[in-house]
Amino acid sequence: MNIANSTGVSAAVTSASNGTPGTVQGAASTLVLRKALDIQASGAVALLNALPQQPALATQGNIGRNVNAFA
Repeated sequence: MNIANSTGVSAAVTSASNGTPGTVQGAASTLVLRKALDIQASGAVALLNALPQQPALATQGNIGRNVNAFA
């Protein structure tokens, strides 16, 4: 997942990089960036958890015991 193309993250990065360190604006910009990255991370985790489980390897027969032949 490439978060560089996300407009929300791009805006947060731009805002955080323009803020002066040690100021309230700099701290707020950093917090907004962290929040945007946390939202992206939780979305990625949700997508990964939504993937179906791979079928188990066969336990009998000659096909699919050592190599998963499911396509």
